[in-house]
Order: sequence, then structure tokens, then C-alpha cells
Amino acid sequence: MMTREALYAGLDMFMEGLLARDPSRVKWAPNVFNTENNVALQIGDGLWNTITARGDYDLRFADPVTGQVALFTTVEETNASSGTTFRLGMNSDGAIAEVETVLVRDADEALKFPNPQFLPKPVMEEIVPEHERATRERLLTLANGYFMTIEQNDGAIFTRFHPDCNRVENGVQTTNNPDFFVPVAALGCEEQFRMGNYRYDDRLRARRFPLMDEERGIVLAYGFIDHCGKLGDYELTDGTKVSSPIRRPHTFYLAEAFKIRAGAIEQIEANFITVPYHMPSPWDQKDGAKPMLRNA
Repeated sequence: MMTREALYAGLDMFMEGLLARDPSRVKWAPNVFNTENNVALQIGDGLWNTITARGDYDLRFADPVTGQVALFTTVEETNASSGTTFRLGMNSDGAIAEVETVLVRDADEALKFPNPQFLPKPVMEEIVPEHERATRERLLTLANGYFMTIEQNDGAIFTRFHPDCNRVENGVQTTNNPDFFVPVAALGCEEQFRMGNYRYDDRLRARRFPLMDEERGIVLAYGFIDHCGKLGDYELTDGTKVSSPIRRPHTFYLAEAFKIRAGAIEQIEANFITVPYHMPSPWDQKDGAKPMLRNA
């Protein structure tokens, strides 16, 4: 089992190589599987060709049990800044075998969140006291329960929320934020779901939970939210009439981190992008796929 310190050292090695646009600076496993925005790429392609800087935001966490480490940060590509999530899977000798990158290039997105701010969040950084920590099984249940709650949201809650829970998506707080362009953002985490606002989220599929940081109480999850687009007007659980904002076939691909303390979700951080409707995940076919090695 790798230590947290070794996993963070591997992450720093990866980021230094990426910023230098030089894959040779990274210790790679014999077989490396690499994706950027849900597409398998050769190491050295994609962001490796275009990154010009990295922002100060540095939310990192690790799972020594599975050899996984992740980073929420921002990257620059000449004249554009993008919220980014990196996940690395490392072998016991410190070699990187998996790279999964979610890069929110706002210039390419139809849905742009206004004025994103990537600021430190003490609640995400804090170590959870031992008496408030959850088992790996419980962490998984609470995170998956969030996805069960959002899928075909009808007001039922399948997880637990801390009373002060907040969610940040693509750098913008989308709970307890009346200034956001979607009215539901004025409500807290649980209230949004109790109202059944997200009935237009038809399916949350291909769920993966590759990293559980027990010490920090953080679960990193991936998946897709599919919208078939057929739902028009509907009623919230209090009888309020609303209209679905998505009226066409549409899919989000997401990387989402859940901070869990004392058996409840306390903070959520997510990066997500639009992908083709019902797009599959290359990670679901990883074991039978050709490794994405560095170009010669």
C-alpha cells in the first residue's frame, strides 16, 4: 500500500511533466490508460500540447488503499483558464498507470457558468476526526445515494446532507446562491432535492467511485447524467409549476468530490462537461482496451 506522501509526490511529478509538456519527466507504468474529457488519448496528446500555466487552486486528496490520487485545480491554455480534475492511478513502485482528466473548456461549452472562482474551501481540506469518520462502505453508500437522489428526482432522499451543505460546480456555488441564474440555486442541498427540481435528470449511469480518502472523508466519483429532453412542464413537490431547462437529448460527464463528515455530505465539488448523448465511458472497457502509451 502506498503512503499519502508518495501519492502526492507522484501527483507533483505528473504536474511538473505536464507543465513542461514533457512526458519523459514522468515515471510511467509499462501499460498506461489515459483519457481526456472521456476520450482515450496517447500520453503527450491533448492538454500536453497546449498547457501554458497552472492556477493556484490546489484541492488534492488520496486513497492509499487503492493507489489513487486526485487534484482539482485550474489550467491555462494560452488565453483561456479552465477548471480541471486530474485522477491518477499509481502502482506500488510509484509508476503512473492511469490518468483521467476532466477539463472544463468554457470556450467550447454551450452552458457557461458565470464568473467561476476557484477558491480554497477549508471544509474540504480538514481532516475528519476519527469519531466522525465513515467506513469505506458507508462513504460509498452516501455518495451513491446522492446519485440515486438526483436520478429522476421526485423529492425522495437516498443520502444524508449536513445542514450547511454547499455545492460548487465548474467553479460556481450552485446552492444558497440567489445570484445564480437558476432560481433553485438559492436553496440548500437537501431542499433542492426535496422540491424535486431535477426531474429532468433521467439517468445517472456508468457510476464509478475509484477514490475514497477516509482521513479526509472525501469520495471521488464519475458518471454521466442523461437527459432525454421529453419532459416539459412539471410540478415541484410543493405544487409550484416549472419548466425543464433541457428540451433535447443531452449528456453531462462529471467528476464529483463529496466531503462526508459524521455520516452526512458536507460539501460537494464538481467539474462537468457536455458530451454526445449516451456517450460510453472508455473506463468501462479499460481491461480489454489497448493501453494508451506515450508516442515514440
